[in-house]
Amino acid sequence: MAEKEINQPSISHPESGQDVNAGTRSGDLADVDYSVFTVSQRRYIVFMASWAGFFSPVSSQIYFPALNTLAKDLHVSNSLINLTLTSYMIFQGLSPMFIGDFADKAGRRPAYIMCFTIYIAANIGLALQNHYAALFVLRCLQSAGSSTTIALSSAVVADVTTASQRGSYMGFVTAGSLMGPSVGPVVGGLLSQYMGWRAIFWFLTIFAAAFMISFLVFFPETARGVVGDGSLPPQKWNMSLISYLKSRKARKEGVIPTVIASKQKLKFPNPFQTLAIVFQKDISLILFCNAILFAGFYDVSASIPSIFNELYGLDDLQVGLCYIPFGLGATIASVINGKLLDFNYRRLAKRLNFPLTKNRETDLRNFPIEKARLQLAFPLLALGSISILVFGWFLNYGIHLAAPTCILFLMGLTLTGAFNTIGTLLVDLYPTQAAKSTAANNFVRCLLGAGATALIDPMLSAMGRGWCFTFIALVMLATTPLLLIVIRKGPYWREERRLKGEAKKTGGGNAPRSKK
Repeated sequence: MAEKEINQPSISHPESGQDVNAGTRSGDLADVDYSVFTVSQRRYIVFMASWAGFFSPVSSQIYFPALNTLAKDLHVSNSLINLTLTSYMIFQGLSPMFIGDFADKAGRRPAYIMCFTIYIAANIGLALQNHYAALFVLRCLQSAGSSTTIALSSAVVADVTTASQRGSYMGFVTAGSLMGPSVGPVVGGLLSQYMGWRAIFWFLTIFAAAFMISFLVFFPETARGVVGDGSLPPQKWNMSLISYLKSRKARKEGVIPTVIASKQKLKFPNPFQTLAIVFQKDISLILFCNAILFAGFYDVSASIPSIFNELYGLDDLQVGLCYIPFGLGATIASVINGKLLDFNYRRLAKRLNFPLTKNRETDLRNFPIEKARLQLAFPLLALGSISILVFGWFLNYGIHLAAPTCILFLMGLTLTGAFNTIGTLLVDLYPTQAAKSTAANNFVRCLLGAGATALIDPMLSAMGRGWCFTFIALVMLATTPLLLIVIRKGPYWREERRLKGEAKKTGGGNAPRSKK
């Protein structure tokens, strides 16, 4: 088997070539804690990361019920309003490429603060604007501020959890981000129906400000390049209020840390480092498959307001309520799927006699992590594709509203599980560059999703609802062979990448190829 032919572990992570425990520079990885944060602290950190990740999808989904109203108030066509969805997704893909690299170098807190400052300013502008051009530009700015939070949330999980427990924690983070499809449209529908569409953006402004207050007071820096395993104090300007007060009290009592965080020179973020991840053999296949799934998912979400309004005569609030089953299924799936990912990891580890130790990082080059994660994706992908196909034909024949809304629950349950599986694998492959790897994921899936959103109306007009969603389902199913290739070839490509990284680091010229 492929996993038997790969070399023994070393202290550096096989993918990054970097020390995975910057806070403890000596000793074997199996002999030191991966993170000094307690279980309670980790839960709080992951909760805050999940809350932060909620803003990007909710900012997109809360907007859907008001699309028809906005088109009337601004005197533009539905096609032009749909362009604001497309532009939102383009910036959702581009902005994490810059902030992800910045977060890996400067820390998670500065990146979060920068993002939410932009986001709050954009929401205030959106609430006050009166022209389509302003709406278009400010939606791009809103996307730039909020979209990076998902990449940062994945990076925070990688900072404080090991591969053996990462599935569950990624599930909780994903649950926060995927509450957007259920909560967003309902809140957006209520606000749009009774207070006008401007209230949507005032709500987002207040909600983001509440998060920022809690974040500035309590959230610690977690980036391993800054605080190591959490034992190194960050720079003063990068401390939470609580951490700063504790540090000042310790200094007054004469307690001075023996080791301090290294001062890194901050450079302009380099998006090409994210692109370098995109073009790795295994990563490119993974990202392409995930992008196809996301495009299908977003096509369904974006088409619901116009189709349900035309077919069932629903107003903004009623359209928003129809998203509840979709978001509920997504939230349930993210939690359950995380537990299943951890279970499958332990099952394979036990079968291969691979070491499992709590709060200890293990070099994954001897372990088929691709198989451990992607085995769960296949049934979820099949069921998700079938649910989209059935959804399309229910709408084609105008079946009672209860039928497509029930299918939306199954769609959220299955497609979300597939997203979470692939997202967890990306963090496993690049744990020390999790922000950049998740940014690469956003880049590919959002650009493809933007194109899919722009094409959904012409496709529905040309093909009809049934055949349009059938085509989307078949394209999604066609990604299955690509995931099988990743399971088969992924360990070889991963080892080859590690050897090249080591050769580059030591200046040893061409790296030897791994066995094939």
